[in-house]
Amino acid sequence: MTFPQLATNPGMNPASVIQGDRWRVGVLTESLIRLEWQGDGHFEDHATQMVVDRDFAGETPRFTQTVRDGLLIVDTPALRLTYDMQPFSKEGLSIVVKGVANSQMNTWHYGDVQRGNLRSTARTLDEVNGETELGLGVISHDGWAVIDDSASNIIVDGAEAAEVKGETNPFGTWVVPRDNDGIDLYFFGYGHRFIEAVQDFYRLTGPTPLLPRFALGNWWSRYHRYTEAEYLELVDRFEQEGLPFTTAVIDMDWHLVDDVDPKYGSGWTGYTWNRKFFPDPERFQRTLHEHGLKTTLNVHPRDGIRAFEDGYDEVAESMGLDPKSEEPVEFDLTSPRFMNAYFQLHHRLEAMGTDFWWLDWQQGGVTRQKGLDPLWMLNHMHYLDSGRDGHWPLTFSRYAGPGSHRYPVGFSGDTVVTWESLKFQPYFTSTASNIGYGWWSHDIGGHMFGYRDEELEARWYQLGTFSPINRLHSTDSPFNGKEPWNFHAQTEAAMDMALRLRHMLLPYLYTMNWRAAVEGRPLVEPMYWQSPENVNAYGVEQEFRFGTELIVAPIVTPADRDVQMAKADVWLPRGTWFDFFTGRRYESRSANGRKFEVWRGLDSMPVFAKAGGIVPLQQLDELNGRENSVDNPVHLEVLIFPGASGAFTLKEDDGSNQARPDTSALASTSMTFTWHGGGENTAIAGETADLSRFVIAPVSGNTAAVPECRTWTITFQGVARTDLAVTVDGEPVEARISYDADTFGLSVTVANVPIAAEVVISGALAIADDPAIEDAFRVLYDAQIDYLTKERAYSLIRENGAGALGALHTLESHASSHPRHDFDDSHMPVSVIQAVAEPLLRTA
Repeated sequence: MTFPQLATNPGMNPASVIQGDRWRVGVLTESLIRLEWQGDGHFEDHATQMVVDRDFAGETPRFTQTVRDGLLIVDTPALRLTYDMQPFSKEGLSIVVKGVANSQMNTWHYGDVQRGNLRSTARTLDEVNGETELGLGVISHDGWAVIDDSASNIIVDGAEAAEVKGETNPFGTWVVPRDNDGIDLYFFGYGHRFIEAVQDFYRLTGPTPLLPRFALGNWWSRYHRYTEAEYLELVDRFEQEGLPFTTAVIDMDWHLVDDVDPKYGSGWTGYTWNRKFFPDPERFQRTLHEHGLKTTLNVHPRDGIRAFEDGYDEVAESMGLDPKSEEPVEFDLTSPRFMNAYFQLHHRLEAMGTDFWWLDWQQGGVTRQKGLDPLWMLNHMHYLDSGRDGHWPLTFSRYAGPGSHRYPVGFSGDTVVTWESLKFQPYFTSTASNIGYGWWSHDIGGHMFGYRDEELEARWYQLGTFSPINRLHSTDSPFNGKEPWNFHAQTEAAMDMALRLRHMLLPYLYTMNWRAAVEGRPLVEPMYWQSPENVNAYGVEQEFRFGTELIVAPIVTPADRDVQMAKADVWLPRGTWFDFFTGRRYESRSANGRKFEVWRGLDSMPVFAKAGGIVPLQQLDELNGRENSVDNPVHLEVLIFPGASGAFTLKEDDGSNQARPDTSALASTSMTFTWHGGGENTAIAGETADLSRFVIAPVSGNTAAVPECRTWTITFQGVARTDLAVTVDGEPVEARISYDADTFGLSVTVANVPIAAEVVISGALAIADDPAIEDAFRVLYDAQIDYLTKERAYSLIRENGAGALGALHTLESHASSHPRHDFDDSHMPVSVIQAVAEPLLRTA
C-alpha cells in the first residue's frame, strides 16, 4: 500500500522575495505578503501545517522595492509596506492597504490588535449554549488581516523525519517541529475584496476537496446503545415513511464499553465490536449498504490499544511488545511506527464494511512533539489514509485551525438544545467561510440538556436542509429522539418536508460542491461577501447565501402567539427576488437593498431565489424503494424564476475518486434562460410579449456518468398561466403541462429525452399578479385576535392596499397583545400589523 501524500509547492518564487540577513519579505500576490524574522538567518521553506503552496503557478506579482533613509519600501497596486529592516516592531514595520472605504484603520502596524476582523470559526461547540468566541479570519472591515504561522510544525519527507525520530518511517511525509523560533506572518491586504482574499487563502493552504455525493444527503446519528436489529428496524421505518438518508452514523457503543475489565481502564476508547449488540458486524454494515447507506464509526483514540482488543496482538508485535505481557500500546501520534500499526488496525475494521471514521477527539491538545495538536494530526493522517488505493477520502472531525478545510467533514460538537444555540448556528456556519471552512456538520436539533420544544426542533430541521451537511443527532435520552414520528403531526410534517427537500436538492448541492472545490466558493457565504460596501449586509447575521441562486434567512426565534407565525429579519440586495416555495415576488429597488421582516408558519421558512435563478432538483418519485439512492437521477425538476435571464451548468460525475476534481470524470449540462417576459399580468392582459426561452443543452464531457435518457420537469415559479411550446432537437413534442395556482408554478414535463438532445421550452411568460390582498387575508384569518378587529382591518386593506398600514395602527392596543372581551373596542397587536405588512409591501 502507498500512503497518499499531501500535494505541496512550498518554495516562494525567487523573483518575489526581498531578503536581508535575518528578515525576508515574500510578495505572494499584490495583496498577500509573507513576513519573516529569523534571528539565526535560517528561513523556513518547508510546507507547514497551514501552508502548502507559496508560489501560485509561478506568478510574479507587480511590485517595486526601494530603500530610502534606512527604510525598505515595497509598493504594489494594493499595498505599501514600510520596514526599517530591524527586528519587527510597531514603529518599524507597517503596511497601508489602498482603496479601503469607510475605515480609518487601513494601516497596519506590527502587533496591532485586529479589531475589524470579521472572524472565522471555533474548534467546537461542545456544551455551548448560544454564542462562543470565534477565531480570526482573512477578511476585515479595515481591509487587512494577519495570520500567524510561526508555531506551525513543518511537513518533511519520510526519510528526513526518520532521522528526527530515529524510527523507520513507512510514510512518505511526516510532521516535525521547526528548528527555529522566529516569526512567520501572512498579511492579507485585500481591502474589501473578500472573495478574492478567501480564494487566495485556498491557494496558500490548499483547495477544499470535492465531497462524495452521499455526504450531501441526510445523515442519521444518535448517541444511543443501538443493537443491530434496532438500527435496521429504524432504517426500515425511515423507508416506510419515505424519508431518505444516505449516511448511517454509529456512535461509540458499537464497540465494547461497559464490558471492559477495569484493570484496562475505561471503555471510552475501543476497537472491538460489541457482539452482544452486533453479532455479525459484516452482515450489519452490508445490510446498511444494501439500503444505500454509507457507514461511519465513532472512535476516541486517547487510550491507545489495550490487551482486551481484538487487534491487540498484531499491534503489540508491530511495536515490539510481547502480547502475553498485556502491556498497553500507548497512543502516540508522533511515532511513525505506532501510526502504521494504528492504521493497520483500522484497515482490518474497514474490511468489515466501515466507510469512514468519526474522529471524536476530546482529550486536549498536547502530544510529545512541541506545538503539534493531536486533533490536527489525526485529521491530517486519517484523511490521507482514507484516500489510499483509489478510495475517495473522507473524515469526520473537529476543526483544528487554519487549513483544516483540507480534511472535511467538520463536526461542530455537542450543542445544548435551546433557541440560543439555534440562533448562533447560521452565523457560526457562514462566518467559518472567512477562513475557508465550508463543510461544517452540526448536531441538527441540538444534542443535550436544554428542553423539549417542538417548534424549535422543526426550525432546526429547516436550517439543516440549508446547511453544508445535514446530520441529525441527539444524546442518549428516551425523551430526545429526533425521529420525526416522535413529534406531533404539524411538527412531523415540517420535519418530513425538510428531510425530503434536502435529498431533492442533491443535484444543486453537488454542483455547488464542484464550485467550492474548483472556484474556492463555499456553499454558504456571509451576505457581505458580495456586498462589502453596503452596511446593511453586515446586519443580518443569521442570513446567508446558499450557492449561486439562493438566499436563506432561517427562523431562529419562537412564533408570536397573536399571529401564529415566526419572523426573520431579511435584507435583500437590489433586484427582484422570489419566495422559493410560494413564487411570491419581492422587489428591492434601492441601491442599498431592502430590509424587512418576513413571517412564516411552521410549514415554511424564508428562502429567496434571484430573478433568473435556476435550481435543479431530483424527483423522489423515481426512487421506488431506493429512497436513499445518490445516483445521478433519471428525473430532474428544474425550478426557474422569472424577471431576468440566467444560466446554470449542472455538474455530475461518475462517482470515482474526485477529491481533487478531474474534469475527465465530469458530465456538464448547460441550462440557459432568456427572459423576454413582462411584469404582472402582461400575458394575461393580452399585451404583446417576446417569447422567453429555456434551453437544456446536450450533456458534454463524461456522458457515461449520467442516464442515457432523462425525464425533465421544468417549472417556471411565480408566473402567470400561459401556453408553452416544447421542442427536442428542433422537433415539436407532446408534453404534459400543468399549473399550480398556489405557487404560480407553470410546469412542463417531457419524458425519455436522450442526453445528446437539446430541449427548448418557449412561451409568452409574464410574472404573476401579486396576491397581496389574499395573503393579507390569510394572515388575519389565522391571527388570534377578536373578529371585529379582523373585519375592520380587512376592510381597510381591501379599500387601500398598502396604504391601509397607517390606519391599521389606529387599531393597535398598547395595553395588551392578547384578545380582550371589550367587544366595542377593537385592537390589533403590533405583530399582526407587521405580518400583514409583508405581503402588502413586498412589491412596493
